[in-house]
Amino acid sequence: MDPRTNRRCVLLVCLVIALQVFFMGSVRAEDGYRLWLRYELLPRQTVDGYRSHVRYLVVSGRSATLDAARSELVVGCSGLLGSKIPVADSVDSFGRDGAVVVGTPASSTLIAGLKWQQQLAELGPEGFRIRSLRAGGRRVIVIASSSETGALYGAFHFLRLMQTLQPLANLDVSEKPRLKIRMLDHWDNLDGSVERGYAGASLWDWNALPGNIDPRLRDYARANASLGINGSAINNVNARSQILQADYLRKVAAIADTFRPYGVHVYLSARFSAPIELGGLKTADPLDPEVAAWWKKKLMRSTSSSRILAVFWSRPTARASPGRAPTIAITSTARTCWLPPWRPITVS
Repeated sequence: MDPRTNRRCVLLVCLVIALQVFFMGSVRAEDGYRLWLRYELLPRQTVDGYRSHVRYLVVSGRSATLDAARSELVVGCSGLLGSKIPVADSVDSFGRDGAVVVGTPASSTLIAGLKWQQQLAELGPEGFRIRSLRAGGRRVIVIASSSETGALYGAFHFLRLMQTLQPLANLDVSEKPRLKIRMLDHWDNLDGSVERGYAGASLWDWNALPGNIDPRLRDYARANASLGINGSAINNVNARSQILQADYLRKVAAIADTFRPYGVHVYLSARFSAPIELGGLKTADPLDPEVAAWWKKKLMRSTSSSRILAVFWSRPTARASPGRAPTIAITSTARTCWLPPWRPITVS
């Protein structure tokens, strides 16, 4: 073969390999992990239109939830607009229009000065208001709620408006959830498997908890908050009594602490026969005084030490509740444990 032809062939092969590596890297770069929170650069025309409205961020106050809102807006706005969006202490810090102010009347003097307490109260603790207005002689966008979780929901909603290329010039948005409890129900087992699961092992690494918190737990809570999901039942309805033991409750507490800044509460499925298996009682009949006392003590200890919101009740067995219809047994247990009426109870 002619040397020049040989060199061309070698160059062509190298080019093909380089292109394959490039495209394979591009495909792997987007694996879906970021879901809808990718915050990729918006079209140039949209960016130019948004810049005058989103020049800097003002999230007054310090708490885990406000920090989450601040972080989300910095990452989101910077990614969508293609440049770092600074954080300021007040709308006067930069002496120009374009602040996005986030918070509650308690955390922000600017929001408190708007006298929106009545409107925010009507939207509820998870509702929010987003408005374009003038404050201190400057054009700003205010994202306000009566609670920090509502302010976080408002921050996610604002980013969604930007992602869907909505105009920001004259915003007047008021939102509140229709349902008080918005939950995901996991069928995860303590051995790491998922009953009827088709997407790998459980997200909860019980062997590593509570000392080692998987970063995916925060990402899970963040994704839930972006959709307004405020609860997660983290174990299978076919529960094991083990989940109510002290060592596992400490693990549950670690998960709950990770979820809490994002407004996601933790729920557990409890095995109906736990009074027999853990308490050494002869029956799990909820009308038995000893059983009622055991559940009261267990629930009060669980909800205080683990900081979980509520407990789900799983299917009772004939051995556990002889002669009791499932609905009667479940309702009786809830009553003896002082569960408020709105707390969910499952019968399966």
